[in-house]
Amino acid sequence: MSNIFDAERAGDFKKIKSKILSGIWIFFLVIIISGSVGTIGAGERGVLLQFGAVKDRVFEEGLYFKIPFVHQVVTMDVKMQKDEVPASASSKDLQIITSKVAINYHLSPSEVNTIWQNVGKEYNSRIIAPSIQEAVKAVTARFTAEELIIKREDVKDQIKINLAERLIKNNIIVDDINITSFDFSPAFNEAIEAKVTAEQLKLKAERDLERIMIEADQKVAEAEGKAKAIKTEAQALMSNPKVVELRWIEKWDGKTPAYWGGASPFIGLNK
Repeated sequence: MSNIFDAERAGDFKKIKSKILSGIWIFFLVIIISGSVGTIGAGERGVLLQFGAVKDRVFEEGLYFKIPFVHQVVTMDVKMQKDEVPASASSKDLQIITSKVAINYHLSPSEVNTIWQNVGKEYNSRIIAPSIQEAVKAVTARFTAEELIIKREDVKDQIKINLAERLIKNNIIVDDINITSFDFSPAFNEAIEAKVTAEQLKLKAERDLERIMIEADQKVAEAEGKAKAIKTEAQALMSNPKVVELRWIEKWDGKTPAYWGGASPFIGLNK
């Protein structure tokens, strides 16, 4: 009886052991399968690492396969990103300018493995911020403080070109930049305000002088016109006495004066 019982127990143990081993194999199989397949999301690229070393292979969006425990895939964002960096520089006339530059950029999709190898994911602080600082300094030094205000669009374009040339060396592509603030020292701001006020007063004085000269010319023209009219009428009176009687008639109200004081002014009109 005991032999039969022992045989049954041995059979059950083998079954349990077999199930455990099967479970372990299934577990490892699931790990291997899941570790050999992955996906890259939209706007991302995958950097393939082999035992930590960067390989030339870059995975695009979608499904990818790799060797478990040997390969690792690091995702890199290649969508447009935005960063804002403060920058200080000196103008051509040695005025201190503080500014904020907002940059839109994206990583070169085909070169994310190089970026990961050289910089990692800290490219904002290691590459972009210092490059913005240098680009702002290089361009600002070409303009006076006043020109930086007047030629702001030109300054922006030159900073963008300078920055793009610096970042493309690290496979970072500049899409656009904006100078969100451009501040000067209080003393310079006061000087600019005083200059603007002086120019406005000068312009007003010039306009007033121009108006006075126009009015003077108008008065001269008017006086010349009156003098010419008087001269013409005087010449007419001298050449034809009848004109005097005509002027008298034009002003007469139609009533006969109580006393003529001499001959009728109408005598001789019909001669």
